[in-house]
Amino acid sequence: MAIRWGIVSVGLISSDFTTVLQTLPRSEHQVVAVAARDLSRAKEFACKHDIPKAYGSYEELAQDPNVEVAYIGTQHPQHKAAVMMCLAGGKAVLCEKPMGVNAAEVREMVTEARSRGLFLMEAIWTRFFPVSESLRTLLAQGTLGGLRVARAEFGKDLTQVPRAVDWAQAGGGLLDIGIYCIQFISMVFGGKKPEKISAVGRRHETGVDDTVTVLLQYPGGAHASFTCSITAQLTNTAFVSGTKGMAQVLEPCWCPTKLVVKGELKEYPLPPVQAKLNFTNGAGMIYEAKHVRECLRKGLKESPVIPLAESELLADILEEVRKAIGVTFPQDKP
Repeated sequence: MAIRWGIVSVGLISSDFTTVLQTLPRSEHQVVAVAARDLSRAKEFACKHDIPKAYGSYEELAQDPNVEVAYIGTQHPQHKAAVMMCLAGGKAVLCEKPMGVNAAEVREMVTEARSRGLFLMEAIWTRFFPVSESLRTLLAQGTLGGLRVARAEFGKDLTQVPRAVDWAQAGGGLLDIGIYCIQFISMVFGGKKPEKISAVGRRHETGVDDTVTVLLQYPGGAHASFTCSITAQLTNTAFVSGTKGMAQVLEPCWCPTKLVVKGELKEYPLPPVQAKLNFTNGAGMIYEAKHVRECLRKGLKESPVIPLAESELLADILEEVRKAIGVTFPQDKP
């Protein structure tokens, strides 16, 4: 049985996700509706992607009985309203990362999904790449020995991307790209809560975070750090090291195809997608789409790979870091 997707928002990420869904067998995935806040843009998107229904409001899609699962591709300050609307309409939801601007928003969405008995997942697509799966396997097998340190960095000049520097839209590095770093560290340490978090940061002239470095201490004395920046190019790699060796995720660490384990390079080529995509290695969205289908077919209400408790934890950590460096957004309740 195919799962029937509804696409909420018609931005670049929604376009890539839709393109990728349509490379999968129609017996497994069908895009049946799209919604934008402007009907003409929804119709244009529907025409381009051959989607049967176009709506000029998110509410209409949330109420469409033919939509089984909604993909939320709006900017993150709009996530909560769209997620709550789709859950109220009885839909399973895959919400782009970060799920919310702060921990309170994430908790509200999680509570709503649980109370309605509906599937909800944060779309941290990196977790489903074969590189990430291989890394989890070798960590579970103890290949690297006792873990000592993990590090991730992600930085590029995003100052020409309006939303990245827009304070009103909760821009900055932490929520947009820092989430990739912290999810890597959290994955490595099995979703455990860090015992101690410290951070230093530089603020951009618009009030968003510009460049941030975070230090985390985990139970058992292991520690981790990450740096994210919207003004400086960084290595965009990640590594974890233990008493028996190191594993390195090569650039681009947020959508990786290369893993070096104890000096040995392993490559995992992306699935072929003929169409031109907007984002680096966008074809890798296939992995998370397949995972959502598996979860729904098994009747799961959350993903075992990105459990809702971990989405809450990631939001807590990012919020604590923002407090430490003095960055607040209009969405933060006083």
